[in-house]
Amino acid sequence: MNGMLFPELYKSLESVRWDMERDIPWDKFDASKLSDEQAITVKMNAITEWAALPATEMFLRDNRDDSDFSAFMSVWFFEEQKHALVLMEYLRRFAPQHVPTEEELHAVRFPFDPAPPLETLMLHFCGEIRLNHWYRCAGDWHTEPVIKHIYDTISRDEARHGGAYLRYMKRALSRHGDAARAAFAKIGVLMASARRTEKPLHPTNLHVNKDLFPNDTVQSRLPDPEWLERWLDEQIRFDGSWENKVVDRILHNMSILFEQKFATAQELNRYRKTVTARLASEQDAAANA
Repeated sequence: MNGMLFPELYKSLESVRWDMERDIPWDKFDASKLSDEQAITVKMNAITEWAALPATEMFLRDNRDDSDFSAFMSVWFFEEQKHALVLMEYLRRFAPQHVPTEEELHAVRFPFDPAPPLETLMLHFCGEIRLNHWYRCAGDWHTEPVIKHIYDTISRDEARHGGAYLRYMKRALSRHGDAARAAFAKIGVLMASARRTEKPLHPTNLHVNKDLFPNDTVQSRLPDPEWLERWLDEQIRFDGSWENKVVDRILHNMSILFEQKFATAQELNRYRKTVTARLASEQDAAANA
């Protein structure tokens, strides 16, 4: 279909789709292995997954000229909301006092300011890699069998979503050349340098609406805005070894995308500077032509 990616991505994602009733071993639940503290973290993750709703609204608004990518959003949005739903179903069955209210879910639906589509694409690609690792780490922390299975299941979805975003990034390189390289490298450096920042960088904790600042991150609108750092640092203990896995995956994929090896964020940053300089000289030449 004229090089559209959506038909193929739909087919591949559909072929591995899991069923909430059949594929989650609800009957294996062990009440002795779920604490109140753990149930609350499930609630918070359900709410953050619900934030795919405003993210989808942003993607559709900012990609009006790209119907292929916008169509893919139908699958991404469906699967992300399904993640929220399976976490809420777990709570409904086993810890109903912690099921998020409709008001708590709706609080994370707010408008995101328009942003450059290529940078946003790369940001969400990195976000899927990070979420895949967060959920794998969370699965290791939990001891209750059903929630372990759920985190494993949704972490695999996040990895597949990252792969789909990568396909659109490859297409962007062929369409936009250095403009796409510069955008992807810029966000890649930011995300691969996360270990040197005060907090983990993910779409849920970046500021996205100037008029609502500082209450303009998904995290700031959770029932407990301090939860994410506590979950990562004190509960699931997403430490330096896990962070290194995230950075390695980002650099590995950037190496594939740009067809040259990046072992560190610094190497990627040097590449970014080269591309940015080349882009600037091309723009100068065009302006003076």
